[in-house]
Amino acid sequence: MNRTSVKIVVAGGFGTGKTTLVGSVSEIAPLTTEEILTEASVGVDDTTGVEGKTHTTVALDFGRITISPDIVLYLFGTPGQDRFWFMWDELAQGAVGAIVLVDTRRLETSFAAVDYFERRGIPFVAAVNRFYGECAYSEDEIRSALELSSEVPLVYCDARDRESSKLALIALVRHAMSRLPAGV
Repeated sequence: MNRTSVKIVVAGGFGTGKTTLVGSVSEIAPLTTEEILTEASVGVDDTTGVEGKTHTTVALDFGRITISPDIVLYLFGTPGQDRFWFMWDELAQGAVGAIVLVDTRRLETSFAAVDYFERRGIPFVAAVNRFYGECAYSEDEIRSALELSSEVPLVYCDARDRESSKLALIALVRHAMSRLPAGV
């Protein structure tokens, strides 16, 4: 049987929910490279807004979703801190697209991820993670703050919820497919 493998990156700033999204939607127990935040990260990692965070991804998260007998999605979650950004080029290589998770309490943590995928021409969707219920900002306000073009889909999700995470993935796959040349 010939299987088509599709690589998707789940990116965003520190504490936006990348590990949580990969874990909520993966059909396998996700591989994570989480380590305990230690005193050594004080002054290095900005935990403003995520003061209760105790662990962080230091390399990647990995999950898998079988769409059909011949199509499998492989999810690669990126680390969020600047000091681990050297991993992003490896993780993004060969990806058909990315979900950029956004925490509206700390929008600035998503700026670099949006820039990263824009500069490389990799299709992405901005997914506002509703950790705490409703979002206090309108779609126009979020688009303006992130300087998103009208072509970039903006979706809302709860990274803890499998169905919600699946909808964000569907939006990404549709967006990436819409950018394919005609006849492909």
